[in-house]
Amino acid sequence: MAKLKLTKNELKSQKDSLKMFQRYLPTLTLKKQQLQSEIRIIDEKAKSVRAQKKSLEEDFEKWISVFGEKDAFKPGMVTVKNIKKGWGNIAGVKIPVYEGADFGRGDYDLYSTPLWIDLAADRMEKALELDLQAEVLDEQVRLLSQELRTTTQRVNLFEKVKIPETKANIKKINVFLGDEQVAAVVRSKISKKKLERINEKEAEE
Repeated sequence: MAKLKLTKNELKSQKDSLKMFQRYLPTLTLKKQQLQSEIRIIDEKAKSVRAQKKSLEEDFEKWISVFGEKDAFKPGMVTVKNIKKGWGNIAGVKIPVYEGADFGRGDYDLYSTPLWIDLAADRMEKALELDLQAEVLDEQVRLLSQELRTTTQRVNLFEKVKIPETKANIKKINVFLGDEQVAAVVRSKISKKKLERINEKEAEE
């Protein structure tokens, strides 16, 4: 850290810095609060999506067991071919947005497989889609949490370090300059008295 200069120019520089810190701190604090709020909302949404998936899978298991041909449906009968993602922006953070997916159906013999296989495949697609949606929401939370950490560090830096440090520097410079001013006045008075004495002596001679 550079040594503090006890000058008027440095005083102005410190005051300008303090104004800047005090101007940006509310913006950073607001961003921190916005990120915290968004993370909570998205996290709740991800939990809701996963709960939907779990409920769907439980119903799916019961539904298949009714037909007594559980082994007829294979997970490989439905595959994800393409995930569609867009991009959004929250508090200046670029985040992925789930926009759907393309699914593929495995080859199976229509004559040898039960009639309900197509319905089962539709349900599997829905379960996979919920899973993909939850993964994108998790990625949103990860990116926003990363930004939140950085923003929180900046808020703490301004609040706990920069602003108190700059205020202390301003006080220190003001005290020094005040002392210098008093000393200058004293020196001036002493010089004036000396000059008066010299003039008095010269007048006496």
